[in-house]
Amino acid sequence: MRRLLVRALQLLALYAPGATSVRVFLHRRRGVAIGDRVFIGADAIIETDRPELVRIGNGVTISIRVTIVAHFRGATPAERGEGRERYSVRIEDQAFIGPGSIILPGVTIHEGAVVAAGSVVASAVPAMTMVQGNPARPVARCGIPLGPGTSADEFYRNLRPLKSSQEPAAWNAGPGR
Repeated sequence: MRRLLVRALQLLALYAPGATSVRVFLHRRRGVAIGDRVFIGADAIIETDRPELVRIGNGVTISIRVTIVAHFRGATPAERGEGRERYSVRIEDQAFIGPGSIILPGVTIHEGAVVAAGSVVASAVPAMTMVQGNPARPVARCGIPLGPGTSADEFYRNLRPLKSSQEPAAWNAGPGR
């Protein structure tokens, strides 16, 4: 019965009004751990089967048509006893997830990171870093987070492009962290 309720709430959240109120409330009721001042765009899918595996920090923006997948069929790392943290996908404070992006299991998007539109994120995203592409790769360092109080112009003025040799070392550390 719980699974049916979780799926029904997901369907309601897809198009419910209130990106900062009703959608957030519905996802919390489903079991997603969500902080304060979170924006969830229309048609965003947040882990349909195991929402409790997703943690979203404070001041996060999840744009329209984002898909967050916290597990594939079968056991999660925690269920296999690998001693990992209970959350399969963590989106830390003030992160921005662009429209149409896909976040895969085992990923942490660190504080202030930006995922460009249409990106597929399969590895951890370092703090204050912009990633794009499939698979998502670092393209710039963010001088300020892209949040509700930041204009696009101000954000772009503080963006510093990376050369391929300047990719953060954490990017090569593997999935999760």
